Amino acid sequence: MSQQLEVGQLVTGIYKTGKYIGEITMVKETNYVMRVLAVVNHPTQGDLHNPNQVEGVFFHERRALAHREQVNIPNVYVKPFYGELPSYEESLKTALDKEIAELEANGSAFALKSIEVLRGLEKDYFKLT
Repeated sequence: MSQQLEVGQLVTGIYKTGKYIGEITMVKETNYVMRVLAVVNHPTQGDLHNPNQVEGVFFHERRALAHREQVNIPNVYVKPFYGELPSYEESLKTALDKEIAELEANGSAFALKSIEVLRGLEKDYFKLT
């Protein structure tokens, strides 16, 4: 039996390959609508149907969901959030740095291509205005 979460409650939600902290804005029968407030894990890069492959596949660039973007997430992927809510920008930087560090430790062709894509996203995310 799953617990019922409420509008306004802070939660974590997994969307595709990223994990986020957000606020529930709508409760549906099988989904919650969550407004993204922070990033926990940056989405995985590459072709998810051919994991760890670089050659002969379309290597997808996956951006993190934007600050305050609303997203439908199946109930099973939403859990209550306990703790201090970081700023979106701080959390995005932390999640990106963590992902890059893990890939650097791996060193495979897939990891190097992922790092290349993430570095491009990093420049876009943190443009000087």
